[in-house]
Amino acid sequence: MTTAAHTKPALHNAMWPGLVGKGPDSEPPISLDDMLEVTAAASVDGVRFDGVDLFLFDPHVDIDSDREDLKRLADRIGARDFVVGSLVAPVWTPTGGGSAMGTEDERRRFLTQVKKACAIGKTLRDLGIRRYGVVRIDSAASPGEWAKDPVANTKRIAETFREACTIAESYGERLAAEGEICWGGMHSWKRMIELLEMVDRPRTLGFQADMAHTLLFTMGCNSPEDRILPNEFNWEDRQTLDNAIATMTRALRPWTIDFHVAQNDATVKGSGSHDKTGRHCMPRDPNGKMDIVRVAGAWLRDESGAPTGAFEHICWDGCMFANETMMNPATWREVLGTMIAVRNAHGTD
Repeated sequence: MTTAAHTKPALHNAMWPGLVGKGPDSEPPISLDDMLEVTAAASVDGVRFDGVDLFLFDPHVDIDSDREDLKRLADRIGARDFVVGSLVAPVWTPTGGGSAMGTEDERRRFLTQVKKACAIGKTLRDLGIRRYGVVRIDSAASPGEWAKDPVANTKRIAETFREACTIAESYGERLAAEGEICWGGMHSWKRMIELLEMVDRPRTLGFQADMAHTLLFTMGCNSPEDRILPNEFNWEDRQTLDNAIATMTRALRPWTIDFHVAQNDATVKGSGSHDKTGRHCMPRDPNGKMDIVRVAGAWLRDESGAPTGAFEHICWDGCMFANETMMNPATWREVLGTMIAVRNAHGTD
């Protein structure tokens, strides 16, 4: 029997793995209702997921949804006894956005999507289905394009993010920039900190830490000069891995306002139209490189070892899982059990 050692943070499941990496070049998308159903069906010793995080893009949630659309969405989610947490703004060119370091038109499209996402966030709060969470963004630009002029491009991204912060503040929202090796100017832990400090809006813009993506930060993927782990690292050397993660989290934890529990096998993967990034795998995947509960503590506890209580919720991200895995009930029991273990180890009441 699993004992609920703590009640906070709330445990959420991400809905976007039903969309991201799916499509003509991969597998068909999984509907929001199907994602909600497999999440609602999961239970471990009577403990269930508390809510879901959403991608604001068709066919899950139309970014141009009006209040009536969102009321129907809230009713569908509330019918499963779920709440909504964080929202992913569709800031990329294929989803109607544009590069944060691009032309004025591209930047305008980026900011328009942020504005629409923040408006949806506020409406969901007004409807009572959303009490916490952030709006997730990234630079919507590749490291290759960024590398053509790193100084100017980082400055341009920072300018765009500052404008995005002003928009978010007008809706009472906070933004979280998710560092991944596939997003220019955010593709290493040092570049991520540089960008956050340049934007200098800590009350509005923070960092979204995903355990799978940030593991690749320690490896210096797409930024070998920022690598923390030694070359030819032996993954059996847990102390060196712990030290590398501690170096990274010490720098990024003060900025972190949204957290994804995830596993990674230290490889990169792309699926469908998604650029290669940290490969998410099942919690107990034999190739997984992290003791999830142990590594999560580096994000959820401060330097003294005390739980920070910084997050109202934490979210599982199983991005680019195969549809067969996604629709298997055993998947979500394993995931939920891992989430409960993280909360029991590092949560609060």
